[in-house]
Amino acid sequence: MRVRYFASITLLAALAVTGFAADGATDQLLKQVEKRYNKVATLQVRFAETYGGAGRPARTEAGVLYLRKPGRMRWDYTSPAGKLFVSDGKNVFLYLPSANRVEKMKLKDTEDMRAPLAFLLGKLNFEKEFRNTQARGDGDATVITAEPKSDNLPYSRVEFTVAPTFEIRKLLVTNLDQTTLEFAFEAEKLNPPLTNGLFQFQAPAGAEVVDEGG
Repeated sequence: MRVRYFASITLLAALAVTGFAADGATDQLLKQVEKRYNKVATLQVRFAETYGGAGRPARTEAGVLYLRKPGRMRWDYTSPAGKLFVSDGKNVFLYLPSANRVEKMKLKDTEDMRAPLAFLLGKLNFEKEFRNTQARGDGDATVITAEPKSDNLPYSRVEFTVAPTFEIRKLLVTNLDQTTLEFAFEAEKLNPPLTNGLFQFQAPAGAEVVDEGG
């Protein structure tokens, strides 16, 4: 189901990297990333997400992501204009303007489909969820790669690019079919004032609403 897979990817952006068993320097780096994101209540950041691989042409979408603990998020797309993914803390909604269609499901039904973008709302235990973790330098940044411990997730590898200020600049997800999904982040704002209305979804006029939860 499209909304379930979409939620499994976007909920990556709903958690925060926590404990990490590796060498001391990497351990300290991940602890600082955890500290950065766990202490905030709200976050705003521009994103670009690129799908590609397995012989498919790359496709990039972009917009602004808004987050509020606990469990609220809004992916507001400027490309394609009008596309929207919202979590109100109980349900998630994916609006596809090209089809004028809304796909809905319970937030709790996505919680077992965590993927590595899960670094922003403070629930992911990195040591528990990942294995074979390695670190390498890339200019002034550090690239962290890891594999999921569970075999029941839709991805096989993740790669975080961490800035010297401990913010996540990029996230690359390799799926089981060898397609990839890359997120690039910029203009991050910690604890911006965000209104409740941002996380209250209203279906556009005439939109078909499909409840994927049954």
